[in-house]
Amino acid sequence: MHIKSAEFVMSNSNVAKCPKGLLPEYAFIGRSNVGKSSLINMLTNKKSLAKTSGRPGKTQLINHFLINENWHLVDLPGYGYARVSKSSKKVFQKFITEYFGLREQLVSAFVLVDVRHKPQPIDLEFMQWLGEHGVPFSIIFTKADKLKPNAILRHVEDYKTVLLEAWETMPNYFITSSSNETGKDEVLAYIDALNNNMQLDSF
Repeated sequence: MHIKSAEFVMSNSNVAKCPKGLLPEYAFIGRSNVGKSSLINMLTNKKSLAKTSGRPGKTQLINHFLINENWHLVDLPGYGYARVSKSSKKVFQKFITEYFGLREQLVSAFVLVDVRHKPQPIDLEFMQWLGEHGVPFSIIFTKADKLKPNAILRHVEDYKTVLLEAWETMPNYFITSSSNETGKDEVLAYIDALNNNMQLDSF
């Protein structure tokens, strides 16, 4: 998929106010310091489409971006480690769960995890929650440029070992780096394939 256009549409904390219509949506979510904004900017060829910050937890709203005028990329608040009050965290984590529960346009979620670390309980718990609620998702391992190839493979295998204790098969996954664009073509090709399948199913 070639990204011809990527435009900010809206930010809000109310799922009912998300864009109307039937355009397919792909939601990106992960821990607050996982490099989500950088990944979104890399995928869309826009250096400042999603705001990056040195302070984790910057994203606290549902952010919609219109891509190629035919699908939405959704930037969701990170979970964990956000430097906000407990009351604020409850509010935006509430609309995260509402988004996944109510947003019929959602085709798939992408759960971002830092490939440098061992499987984290907060990531595993969130994936389990998505599975229990029937939300399709893929895993995006970020910051692959920070490790040597063998270390990346070991850490991915660690995730496979843990996940296969509860799952019949390993969820679909991608290995990415925002700095050198590793995985960019694979993620966009996957989204393109899902969009094309949806169009075929509509006939």
